[in-house]
Amino acid sequence: MSQQEDDLRALAKIMDFLRAVGIILVVVHFYWYCYGAISSWGMNIGVVDRMLMNFDRTAGLFHSLLYTKLFSVVLLALSCLGTSGVKGEKITWSKIGTVLATGFVLFFLNWWILELPLSATTNTILYVLTTCAGYVCLLMGGLWMSRLLKHNLMEDVFNNENESFMQETRLLESEYSVNLPTRFYYKKRWNNGWINVVNPFRATIVLGTPGSGKSFAVVNNFIKQQIEKGFSAYIYDFKYPDLSTIAYNHLINNMDGYKVKPKFYVINFDDPRRSHRCNPIHPDFMTDISDAYESAYTIMLNLNKSWVQKQGDFFVESPIILFAAVIWYLRIYKDGKYCTFPHAIEFLNRKYADIFPILTSYPELENYLSPFMDAWESSAVEQLQGQIASAKIPLSRMISPALYWVMTADDFTLDINNPEEPKVLVVGNNPDRQGIYGAALGLYNSRIVKLINKKKRLKSAVIIDELPTIYMRGLDNLIATARSNKVAVMLGFQDFSQLKRDYGDKESAVICNTVGNVFAGQVVAETAKTLSERFGKVLQKRQNMTINRNETSVSINTQMDSLIPASKISNLTQGMFVGAVADNFDERIEQKIFHAEIVVDNEQVRRETARYVKIPQIIDFTDKDGNDTMQQQIDANYYRIKNEVRQIVADEIERIKADPELSHLIKDK
Repeated sequence: MSQQEDDLRALAKIMDFLRAVGIILVVVHFYWYCYGAISSWGMNIGVVDRMLMNFDRTAGLFHSLLYTKLFSVVLLALSCLGTSGVKGEKITWSKIGTVLATGFVLFFLNWWILELPLSATTNTILYVLTTCAGYVCLLMGGLWMSRLLKHNLMEDVFNNENESFMQETRLLESEYSVNLPTRFYYKKRWNNGWINVVNPFRATIVLGTPGSGKSFAVVNNFIKQQIEKGFSAYIYDFKYPDLSTIAYNHLINNMDGYKVKPKFYVINFDDPRRSHRCNPIHPDFMTDISDAYESAYTIMLNLNKSWVQKQGDFFVESPIILFAAVIWYLRIYKDGKYCTFPHAIEFLNRKYADIFPILTSYPELENYLSPFMDAWESSAVEQLQGQIASAKIPLSRMISPALYWVMTADDFTLDINNPEEPKVLVVGNNPDRQGIYGAALGLYNSRIVKLINKKKRLKSAVIIDELPTIYMRGLDNLIATARSNKVAVMLGFQDFSQLKRDYGDKESAVICNTVGNVFAGQVVAETAKTLSERFGKVLQKRQNMTINRNETSVSINTQMDSLIPASKISNLTQGMFVGAVADNFDERIEQKIFHAEIVVDNEQVRRETARYVKIPQIIDFTDKDGNDTMQQQIDANYYRIKNEVRQIVADEIERIKADPELSHLIKDK
């Protein structure tokens, strides 16, 4: 310790000596260039005169007025470099610059004072005062520079530097990948990078509050790139026709990406002219009564979102089982000739005294109907009516001529990834009628989920934005098992709490925990905390500085802290996303986590949008006389279904009455 102190004292003495020499040079400068006034004051010294003359003769020290000043400033600078002192937080570069500039002007640019038309004494006094003031300013600026607090402890108040990290800058493109260009902050500058979803079959979720940019920056890019790479696709368009228009226009411009040209299909209940027709419970795709149960389950839970949290309760399962029995009855009646969703609704809305004898007359439905049969045979009318009403009331909301029209024909089948007939299917919802349409669309969704998850099919994409607006039975299983069948699932919703509300705790947990790719815009509360924990922690450097009267001490330590804190996720700018991607055996990504702005070329998007064409009219309801007959045809279909169901009931009642073994099922009124 004493050796260090001795060294410091020795260094201080050297610095003081250099500064003294510099001051002596300034004094000599005054003596030489103000000699006239000094000699008039009788302050000249002959020995000094001779020494200075010899210096000038040998070294040219006084050939220019600047030489002595430059030498003194150099010595001054050297003395300031070794000066130690207490660093000050209030010392800034602007203050230092002002003082140094003032000192430079006063010290170097005052030669003209000696040439003023005043007395030699006056000129000398003014010159000495300005030079000394300039020297003092230069000295002050030099000392401040040595005492400047180089580390501004408040320059990174949000800890951006510690929480920024290197991200993927390579473009890893393959026949399946989705690649998004990014900008990310690292080491005090913005860098260009890429988010490479090299394995979209491990499922993707996109989170973000309204306006965070999840659709514009992520969902739209998924649709475009997967169509470009020849994916068959199922797209749920909550705000029809936003996503549908993108999908349609991108498909017609990228048909070359498909070996077999796909067809574009639309399900839209609002405008039958621009909608294809499809029966979601087509008998060809219902091989077992469990298929009927799944369809009924999906419909009922979409119509009653609160039932999701009450699965297994008697008053939840009873209407589901009853409706499943109705669907399966229509499947086996005349080989499924009347097996459509509208026929099922109409059949269920007939009098229970008619439908129960019919249903119970089929042995295949006996086990399914046992709770109802007990009530029926014991004449527990009130219980039976309550069970039936819990099914009829929600389903009655779906009685609509337009809905009946769309769901009672077979323009196409729902096997969208059929290699012989690939399809791009969009189904459109309406936020104003989501309670009604969502139930019907949920039925399409559930059927598609089951049909596409098979071997030896085309690569396909299931893109569902605003997932909580519909209930899809089997979605968790699709995510967990569809990877090997080349099904890429992408789900968009606002936060985890929304998903828990509409899908239940268990199913939502499975969905969130089994996805491999995560995109998150601004999310708050528990969702932000969960994501922050998922991204993990990183070793961060912490610097502590202590300043007292005598010294400044700096200590540096490290600690593990959140890579992306929940507070950062809660305050993301529009277009900024955090997340993580999954990789493959042959496509390794070392840095899977990202915190970046997804770059979207707004000008290019604007040009593309300007060239978009509307989805064409699919059905022409104009008759040979040029009259629009849409409403008449839709109404005719509606009443045809009603009449067919009445006839089915009448024929079945007659059959039961004519059968001695079944006639007891008809109770006297």
